[in-house]
Amino acid sequence: MTEYADLFTHDRDFTIGVEEEYMLCHPVTGDLVPRADSLLAQLEEHEKERFSYELILSEIEINTPISQSVSEVMDHIKQFRQRVREIGRDLGFRVGISGTHPTALGNEQQFVDSPGYQWVADQLHYYAQRNITFAIHVHVALPDARTAIAATNAARRWLAPLLALSTNSPFFRAHNTGMLSARTFQFGAFPRTNIPDTFRDFEHFQQVLETYIAMQSIHLPRQVWWKIRPHAGYGTVEFRVSDMQRSLRRTEMLIALSQAICHRIDQDLRSDHLQQDFELEYLNDALWKATRFGFEAKVADPGDHRIITMAELVEKMIAYVEPSLEELGTADVIAIAEEVLKHGSEAQEQLQVYAQGGFAMLKDMLMDKVEFGDDN
Repeated sequence: MTEYADLFTHDRDFTIGVEEEYMLCHPVTGDLVPRADSLLAQLEEHEKERFSYELILSEIEINTPISQSVSEVMDHIKQFRQRVREIGRDLGFRVGISGTHPTALGNEQQFVDSPGYQWVADQLHYYAQRNITFAIHVHVALPDARTAIAATNAARRWLAPLLALSTNSPFFRAHNTGMLSARTFQFGAFPRTNIPDTFRDFEHFQQVLETYIAMQSIHLPRQVWWKIRPHAGYGTVEFRVSDMQRSLRRTEMLIALSQAICHRIDQDLRSDHLQQDFELEYLNDALWKATRFGFEAKVADPGDHRIITMAELVEKMIAYVEPSLEELGTADVIAIAEEVLKHGSEAQEQLQVYAQGGFAMLKDMLMDKVEFGDDN
């Protein structure tokens, strides 16, 4: 696996790639419809590498080209959201966005018929069928393999704040789950979806992958689904912790924060001031608090073990990355984060709409409030 280290060497540092997962919904009822096959068949040849299946046929994933800046990657996201909407008008579906579909049942979903996804279905059976979840994944390129491992280790401190800002899935199987991110629980039933422990170096990371493959726990490196991972195919650090967002501004915030976290970590590593090793218990507890309680919850900052609120941990994250946001030209997202701290995440909007009009109104909102970057 020595070739993996070479994949992490980049001439252009801090470039970005993003994956978004969309619900394909009936335009009247808002229920999921299996249209992924038909959608992919509508694409032009040059588009096909940017759209892919997920586990079920009522979900589609887009992946952006490598982008130099947050503004560039946001242009791609708008383009792909609009393209899926356009195809949906022809095929009779609408785009919906949430971390989970609020009422869909697993036994009503159709699995994608491909060897990779059938492997997942064979491994997990009922729990694979139950995985009706939708996330945003942010890839950031670092200078080399050593820095990528350091970024994976150090960025774990900020996973709970990123989730707290992005929670968007309080409902599952027509139940108010009491969680703000049911997606975290549903996908967390899969193995290897945890926060990884500290890696000593890149060789340690390789050893873990090689051992998993030797034990037949996985067949491919991408079958490790940690909340943050060095991506052994793209040579990036991939943030996998956040729920999907209807708001483009909040999407931009999550992408910019992920890029700035990596940028600041690189600077700290170069100056030999980087903290990488954290108490895993505190990381997991903070993640749980983000999933369940939001910004008022008490957490232990993994960096110094001080007990503070989640809101204060979010503020510490913003203070940590603010110099990098300034350097990268994305400091305007600080105001977006402050807005979320004040008014709540998109999960709070779901809860408010449900209280007003039940699941029918909620499913309408999950389609009506999707932002595409135009006025149509």
